[in-house]
Amino acid sequence: MSQKTKIIEREEVVIRFSGDSGDGMQLTGTQFSDTSALFGNDVATFPDYPAEIRAPQGTVGGVSGFQLHFGHQEINTPGDFADVLVAMNPAALQANLKWVKPSGTIIVNEDSFTDKNLEKAGYDSDPLMDDKLADYNLIKAKVTTLTRECLKDSELDQKSVLRSKNMFTLGMVYWMFDRPFEHTEEFIEKKFKKYPAVVDANKKVLRAGYNFAKTIEALAYNFSVAPAKIRKGTYRNITGNKATAWGLMAAAERANLELFCGSYPITPATEILQELAARKDLGVKTFQAEDEIAGICTAIGASFAGDFAVTTTSGPGLALKTEAAGLAVMTELPLVIVNVQRGGPSTGLPTKTEQSDLLQAIHGRSGECPMPVIAASTPSDCFHYAFEAGRIALEHMTPVILLTDGFIANGAEPWRIPKMSELPEIIAPIAKEGDDFLPYAREEKRLSRKWAIPGTKGLEHRIGGLEKMDGDGTVSYVPENHQVMSDIRKRRVALVAENIPEIKVKGNEEADVLVVGWGGTYGHLITAVRELQKEEKSISLAHFNYIFPLPKNTAEVFSRYKKIIVCEINDGQFAEYLRSSFQDIKFEQHNKLMGLPFTVVELKERFNQLLEEK
Repeated sequence: MSQKTKIIEREEVVIRFSGDSGDGMQLTGTQFSDTSALFGNDVATFPDYPAEIRAPQGTVGGVSGFQLHFGHQEINTPGDFADVLVAMNPAALQANLKWVKPSGTIIVNEDSFTDKNLEKAGYDSDPLMDDKLADYNLIKAKVTTLTRECLKDSELDQKSVLRSKNMFTLGMVYWMFDRPFEHTEEFIEKKFKKYPAVVDANKKVLRAGYNFAKTIEALAYNFSVAPAKIRKGTYRNITGNKATAWGLMAAAERANLELFCGSYPITPATEILQELAARKDLGVKTFQAEDEIAGICTAIGASFAGDFAVTTTSGPGLALKTEAAGLAVMTELPLVIVNVQRGGPSTGLPTKTEQSDLLQAIHGRSGECPMPVIAASTPSDCFHYAFEAGRIALEHMTPVILLTDGFIANGAEPWRIPKMSELPEIIAPIAKEGDDFLPYAREEKRLSRKWAIPGTKGLEHRIGGLEKMDGDGTVSYVPENHQVMSDIRKRRVALVAENIPEIKVKGNEEADVLVVGWGGTYGHLITAVRELQKEEKSISLAHFNYIFPLPKNTAEVFSRYKKIIVCEINDGQFAEYLRSSFQDIKFEQHNKLMGLPFTVVELKERFNQLLEEK
């Protein structure tokens, strides 16, 4: 029997699961985060995939990680440093030790610390035997041996038995944080319903890990993290990619249009296509194209035919789509291009995050070819900004680029599921039979042309990539007309600013320092700013989601602050854009190019430095 367990109450905890790609760490982390969200905690996650598809087993390059931050209060980041690290092999320990808090708990699979694996991970000696881990609470568990022992009477082969060992560590962590089994057992039963032996094995190993943690003296305490106080409603834990897919579907429904997605699979955007492909029951049509160009061209064709059309990609794919994007601008057809950014250039860092494509999104097309650009900030608000991208595209008759990134696309957090009645109706300017119709005649408020659906009697017309005559839409090489049409295309995008909210500052409207960010850096920036505000520092945050055009009050907001610092996961693309737009304002920069998000620690250090400068 174990001694009486001591319960330690915590406001928040960060856990990092890590191991080889085949160790099931993504699944383990997802199960713990889903269970915590169902328990009522606020949760933020950060899956960290290896860049190599099949890195050598046991090497640092092949380590897969999943970090989650859960708490009793509002959680905006997956955490800087872990309270608990689960390391399934020496490589996982080597890669992640620097991210563990001093005196943090490290759970290791002792069986994997063989001479061969230690050598692969770059160790000269066994860290479990020397004093390298003396500052941590080290829990050594023979996870492989205990999993085999637990399933010695199972009908499963040894390979299948070893696949269950991630459930042993999950059971240990469930005991540490007093989490129930029910959600994970239901998941196992559903996922492996065709394989009863696999269901029984995973459930048995999960409970074995729980009981092991309960009985060993090294775990004489567990943690209590109370549920968070959140707005009432129905919630689910959702990734940014899934939220994007659902936002697009919601926009189609509120516009009373069918949704078409033509895309080519590319990391880290593929999950959007997969999620949409699974919703045939909602009338979604998907086409997996042979390449990026075909993906966007089929979407443009669907838009011409009267569907709400989207295409999804990442940075290299956006580059390939640029010519066709110009066609969508010239034809003034509604289209949403979702770009889930990753590290570049070229193939770059396909599984790592970066705000790499802002300037490409704003400027990366031939000729004067403007289109609105917006960006989502968190996994859950990918839903809102996907809906917004659809609304702007359909109401203004223009292609729109929606920027997310690998960090928020793969990360997850609780999302309050809205009622469809809470979302605004989207009214596209569709031409009707009997209208006095010209292809490029415009309504006054937005300068948008009417959408003539092929087959509608009396609305026969021609559109294409060549310049059109203002009004009747015939092909035109008239110099003055090209100037007129270019000016109209520019003005049409500028008028989007009349239909988006003004930027709101979080904090004092006349602080010493204004932090400026955009897109997926929001969680780290708001956390750092709020912590400094609690220390009575004069600092505020302006975070941008509407990028091109900018909100109407942007210049007025900037004029109120002594110092402005722009923070980005790139080399300064938003700062460069702002300097070109506001030439009389000085912008400081804080940039990072490591394939990783910011940490709150580094941001606070930089902001304090700026606050202290005369």
